[in-house]
Amino acid sequence: MKILSGIQPSGQLHIGNYFGMMQPMINNMDRGELYAFIVNFHALTTVHDPKSIERDTLGAAADFLALGLDPDRCFFWVQSDVPEVTELTWILSTLTPMGLLERCHSYKDKIAKGIAPSHGLFSYPVLMAADILLYQANIVPVGKDQKQHVEVARDIAQKFNNTYGETFIIPEPEINHTVATVPGLDGQKMSKSYGNTIGIFLEEKALKKSVMSIVTDSKPVEEPKDPDTCNLYNIYKLFAPVDRLQEVHDLYVKGGAMYGKIKLELVDILWEYFRAAREKRKQLVSNPDHIRDILKKGADKARQKAIGTLDLVRERVGLLY
Repeated sequence: MKILSGIQPSGQLHIGNYFGMMQPMINNMDRGELYAFIVNFHALTTVHDPKSIERDTLGAAADFLALGLDPDRCFFWVQSDVPEVTELTWILSTLTPMGLLERCHSYKDKIAKGIAPSHGLFSYPVLMAADILLYQANIVPVGKDQKQHVEVARDIAQKFNNTYGETFIIPEPEINHTVATVPGLDGQKMSKSYGNTIGIFLEEKALKKSVMSIVTDSKPVEEPKDPDTCNLYNIYKLFAPVDRLQEVHDLYVKGGAMYGKIKLELVDILWEYFRAAREKRKQLVSNPDHIRDILKKGADKARQKAIGTLDLVRERVGLLY
């Protein structure tokens, strides 16, 4: 079974990314043949600072490697290092109905947020389809907001197969409903777009500042509180030991929960939780050429898979003669 996931290099990754995508992706190494890549072509639809793209691409790679992704047990590369994906994108675009793309909500949502419309932003789902189909992925773990893009990939694959003969595996989206939606500092979903995140690899002083800014209500300490509606508690419970979590839960329900004390405790827990990964990341970023070597080797492996698929596609459509 082939499992494929990608992440955009667009700024510092946070604990919402960790639970929502990074940790599940790393766990997928034990489920099947994992294809994990950094989608820098996709990032170009919204980021036009070359230094940021380069920095964040290496940063995202360092994050994954530090958190436990083993490049010897998966395919790990940068999207732009496998040029076959752009050729497949063009071939697929010649079959993709305009109406299919016009129905995609992601384009409309981004335009509504003030992102300048472009052909790349509009045709984003075709490139994503090429990402998936190029490696003949069976399973694509995604959040609910990305499910439609996998459905587009399925539609495009089926149309290609019907037109030219069986070529692509039809991928299945996988949405893990048990993965926690991590609240941000303000209680909304943690997102870089909202500026309400807690970075995974913040320095200790910055981590403390971030955690201490988590919004809480103004209820007095002795008043009982509902832990399920408190974004501080909902972040705390992701990391706290079971026995301590029960104690804090009881303080909420019975009265006695001191938000300031819980925040300071959360700082210590987060600092310790990511300690080993933080040390490994420091070693990685001190030698960026080592990261580049890992990504190049991953791209070489991925290209072997990509070339096989693209040769078949070229034969199907008549580009081999």
